[in-house]
Amino acid sequence: MDGTENSQDIVVPPVEGVAGGGTAYGWSDDGGLHGSNPLKGSIDPTEVQTADLVHVWFMPSTMNVGPQEMPRHLEPINLLAARNERESVQVALRPKVSWVGSGVAGVVQVQCSDLCSTSGDRLVVGQSVRLRHVVPILGVPDALVPLDLPVGQLNLLPGETTAVWVSIDVPSTQAPGQYEGEVIITAVKTDAESPSQYMGKAEKHQLYSELRSCLDIVEPIDGKPLEEVVERVKSASTSLRRVLLSPSFSEFFSDNGPVDIMDEDAISNLSVRVKLHLTVWDFILPVTPSLPAVFGISDTVIEDRFGVEHGTQEWYEALDQHFKWLLQFRISPYFCRWGDSMRVLTYTSPYPADHPKSDEYFSDPRLAAYAVPYSKAVFGSDAAKDYLLKEIEILRTKNHWKKAYFYLWDEPLNLEQYDSIRKMASEIHAYAPDARVLTTYYCGPSDAPLAPTAFEAFVKVPNFLRPHTQIYCTSEWVLGNREDLVKDIIGELQPESGEEWWTYVCMGPSDPHPNWHLGMRGTQHRAVFWRVWKEGGTGFLYWGANCYEKALVPSAEIRFRRGLPPGDGVLFYPGEVFSSSHEPVASVRLERILSGLQDIEYLKLYASRYGRDEGLALLEKTGVYLGPERYTLEHMPVDVMRGEIFNTCRS
Repeated sequence: MDGTENSQDIVVPPVEGVAGGGTAYGWSDDGGLHGSNPLKGSIDPTEVQTADLVHVWFMPSTMNVGPQEMPRHLEPINLLAARNERESVQVALRPKVSWVGSGVAGVVQVQCSDLCSTSGDRLVVGQSVRLRHVVPILGVPDALVPLDLPVGQLNLLPGETTAVWVSIDVPSTQAPGQYEGEVIITAVKTDAESPSQYMGKAEKHQLYSELRSCLDIVEPIDGKPLEEVVERVKSASTSLRRVLLSPSFSEFFSDNGPVDIMDEDAISNLSVRVKLHLTVWDFILPVTPSLPAVFGISDTVIEDRFGVEHGTQEWYEALDQHFKWLLQFRISPYFCRWGDSMRVLTYTSPYPADHPKSDEYFSDPRLAAYAVPYSKAVFGSDAAKDYLLKEIEILRTKNHWKKAYFYLWDEPLNLEQYDSIRKMASEIHAYAPDARVLTTYYCGPSDAPLAPTAFEAFVKVPNFLRPHTQIYCTSEWVLGNREDLVKDIIGELQPESGEEWWTYVCMGPSDPHPNWHLGMRGTQHRAVFWRVWKEGGTGFLYWGANCYEKALVPSAEIRFRRGLPPGDGVLFYPGEVFSSSHEPVASVRLERILSGLQDIEYLKLYASRYGRDEGLALLEKTGVYLGPERYTLEHMPVDVMRGEIFNTCRS
């Protein structure tokens, strides 16, 4: 796909081994309607109903809307949301005919009205309501690139379906009630006067910034290794292509001239208007998530890709941006870097404990847990032990100390690594007996079997690590489809002594079990937290949200790490890959993670009223989740479960 900087015609991001993102998912080379319409170039969309030119229908947020998704009947959208909840839906578009040219079937404008209640309350577009274009990664619909507001623009390709992701964030203070609005789709022509003739200061500055960025990328190449030079040139080429395909030059890249911005009368008479009904109910999702979900952010990836030096002001700003951005997904971020043999340095705040920013980070009510570094996140002259003691002494006086944990080693494999954890934990507990040490593992020490079988040895790890670990974080992969094994794990723990059971996913488990790999079903993504709630875990860890391959410029080619399933360790993308925006771009999978965490709050509310057994029964009788290989593939049971909780728990 070709595209503009403002997502009006997205450039498919450069992905290793893929030309145009057209592989591995719902892709067909039959061309669809491409070139088959005899009316090509002769249709004036200002005189034709958009419904005669474009199929428009809605799809739930759990559906992967690929290019070969076939049209369905257009029906009104009905959504339910609590306060302090985000609810999303997709509007799918597929051209019936071509009315533009240059390999593009047509151009549509997309806009959304405010959502208004009969009592005059509203959810405002740009604040509570957002529109994003679902862009393929490795051919799978995944990146959610913001559309311009109030009017966005998309190029539709012949024979292909594209989708717009509509998100509604309901503030915790929003009045409950029935809200209504519209998503408006309007086919537009390309033979009007060029908007570039009326380029304003903002557009000029945007263009200047893009060109300046290209120069900054390619200027410092003297003496650089050939590999880095090639990467910089590729990145500059991507940026230049984005500039050339921006609206400022639209008159030059269409056969029939630039796109016209239609007036309100034309929109009113010709547009497809998708009715959107939202019920906001009185339940308020807690600001602090009930389930701590701690997700890693690689600081070395940030340093390499954004060219920020460790410990500089730019470095602090980059980390601060990532931390604050991820909080909106009910995630508790921690920064990390790996050492030898999977030793890991983790920290939620890059600042010392006595710095005001650390208190700001740790006191944020949206943060459910924070990682305390065993050694300095920013290198300095303090001795490691002195630094650790000072940090603990300060943090133990704070109310937020109960959120603190130490994550020292990722998946120890042998006796030496387990002993390293015990040694570091002993040092921590000498300063703070109430400190929580978290250990991720999927096996016992291979060179000192704890039991006759591998699973029995895995179950015995708490006895081996006690009292040096308080949060036992186990891989879901170990369980397979044997949920009955959960009782064996929990049976080894001592909750009365403050021990907790958390879980994690990474490379495994694989399909059909719940995980967040690219190309898995939408309900499979969302089911990760259904599984956590059913099994009774009290926390969750994910190893990395930005762990793509090393790159040296922000807009560089996106590469998933070799040896990992596509999408593993990558839940958002650098905004610079798609535009000049510096804000990260969420994946569809990250939005489904948020939905799963919100589902936990619904289930917790239901269980608080009727008991946990009834909550488990609801999860099963609605068909939402029965086990890691038995969960709904369709969205309807999710709405049924949420609707039942709404009907039985509302005031």
